[in-house]
Amino acid sequence: MSTNNFDQNKETAEKEAMIGNEEATNLQEENANTSAENDASDNVTEEENLEKKYNDLNDTYLRLMAEYDNYRKRTLREKAELIKIGGESALTNLLPVVDDFERALQTIRNAEDVKSVTEGVELIYSKFTSYLAQQGIKPIKVVGEPFDTEQFEAVAIIPAPEPELKGKVLDSVQTGYTLYDKVIRYAKVVVGE
Repeated sequence: MSTNNFDQNKETAEKEAMIGNEEATNLQEENANTSAENDASDNVTEEENLEKKYNDLNDTYLRLMAEYDNYRKRTLREKAELIKIGGESALTNLLPVVDDFERALQTIRNAEDVKSVTEGVELIYSKFTSYLAQQGIKPIKVVGEPFDTEQFEAVAIIPAPEPELKGKVLDSVQTGYTLYDKVIRYAKVVVGE
């Protein structure tokens, strides 16, 4: 009997060990399943977080682009208005000169004294040139200056009457003008050779 008991005890121990191993395996599988579920839920929440961040960044980007587009349109509109108002101001200040020309033309038609008409036209001319000077427009000095292609346009070259006038401007055919030191019309000149 003692061998029988021993065999039974051994079988019982083996069964218990197998049951313990199965339980341990089951526990491990449950833990693995739980961690897999946790990993899956972590992945889902991580994906949701990333998607939320993406949507927030995309929304911010779209808003910035819209703000920039509005800013660009507003500045273009303001610039156009400034140009328009600046042109209006310049033309409004020219109207008194036009009025003076109209009066001069009426006087010329009825005038018998040419000297007074000449003085009137000279006054209008000086008024107009002073207005241009106020706007930054100045005539380019020409006669006696060395020929400079950045300010002058040579329309004729003639022999210089004196040796020191070689390469210098002898006469002006058309006056040139600068606007704040930028040439807006080149002076057409005759150069000595």
